Amino acid sequence: MATDKGEYSFSTCWNIKRHQTGSSMIREIKELGFRRVELNYNVTEELLATIEPMIASGEIGVSSVHNTFPHVSDPDYGTDSVLLGFEDEEKRSRSIALLNRSLDYADRYGAEAVVVHPGEVPFEDNIDARLKKLYREEGKDSAAYQSLWREMLDRREQLSPLYVRRISESLEQVCEYAAAKGYKLAIGIETRSRCYQMPTPREAKTIIDGLKGAPVHLWYDFGHAMMMDRMGLYDSVKDARELKEYIYGIHIHETVGLSDHYCPYVHSGTDVFDDYLDIVRDAPLKVYELKASCLPEEIEESHRLLQQKLAGLGEVAR
Repeated sequence: MATDKGEYSFSTCWNIKRHQTGSSMIREIKELGFRRVELNYNVTEELLATIEPMIASGEIGVSSVHNTFPHVSDPDYGTDSVLLGFEDEEKRSRSIALLNRSLDYADRYGAEAVVVHPGEVPFEDNIDARLKKLYREEGKDSAAYQSLWREMLDRREQLSPLYVRRISESLEQVCEYAAAKGYKLAIGIETRSRCYQMPTPREAKTIIDGLKGAPVHLWYDFGHAMMMDRMGLYDSVKDARELKEYIYGIHIHETVGLSDHYCPYVHSGTDVFDDYLDIVRDAPLKVYELKASCLPEEIEESHRLLQQKLAGLGEVAR
């Protein structure tokens, strides 16, 4: 029997590919003990047709929606794109309009936040995939990895300020839209899973500081941050702690090697996730974001271990 997961929410990314109707997808999540869900970017209008009555009746709560929402099939406006940083003004305007639409849905469903992948420094090919292949086959310290990493980093560092500025300008327009509508929503810009994607925690700080008073926050995705740490982009633990006040929401999952969305503690067989316990404890919005292969009993055990660890953290603090 699954325990009540209380304040924790759960992303539909876990089971969306197994269901033809939204209601069956939500009921399977409810069976895990979750009262709230994050509706992810693959949720279609067809799935929403049977989810919306459940929201309206109070059968399920919505903690957050994940831009672009509902699902948009055009990859230009998907989760791995330049999106809010497009140089093309027409494309950027379309990206802003789609994020505004995500806010509309979030407000309608009584959600707290919208999760956003704001953009990336574009490359001609997926240099992240090439780097990860080298990491696995030759190691991070190999000459081949280090050479390609430097190539990636040089371009990323050169162009990052330009894309930070464009993303900031786009988010400013979105915040103006939200204010005009009277929305009380957090906009969470999420740490990403590819080394050329934005933002790093430090880039997020720059964006948020530049939008002082706006409802833009850092959304800390632990699995993504762990991967970027291992690849060499930033120190995921140090940055999370130093920027804790910027964090509104978190995606809870763990990385095994350079593969993510595993159950913390259960799949890695280590206590590495202990480093993030204070971030979990203090984050206003906590969402599990797990892969389809995670079994219900593994999710239950992972949550039990996490709660046990958090309880111990409280005892240490006292």
